[in-house]
Amino acid sequence: MTRNDIFESLKNIIWQIRPNTDLTRVDEDTQLVRDLGLDSLTTLLMSLAIENKYGFKFEGAPQFTAVKDVIDYIEKVCQ
Repeated sequence: MTRNDIFESLKNIIWQIRPNTDLTRVDEDTQLVRDLGLDSLTTLLMSLAIENKYGFKFEGAPQFTAVKDVIDYIEKVCQ
C-alpha cells in the first residue's frame, strides 16, 4: 500500500462523513478542523472508519491536525 493509496482512501472516508467536501481541494496539508470543519463527532466517525478500513484500533483519542498526520499514523501502524 502506497502513501497515495492511503491518501485516496482517506479522502473517500472524509467524503463519507462530510459529503459536501470538495475533495479537489484536499491535500496532505489540509487542516482537519480549520479546512474541513471536522468536530468531535466527525473526528470520531473518521477514526472508526479508519479502524475498520485498516484493521487496527487507536489507543486513546487520536490527536491529528492535518491530513498528513493521519496518513503518517496509518503508514506507521500498517508497516
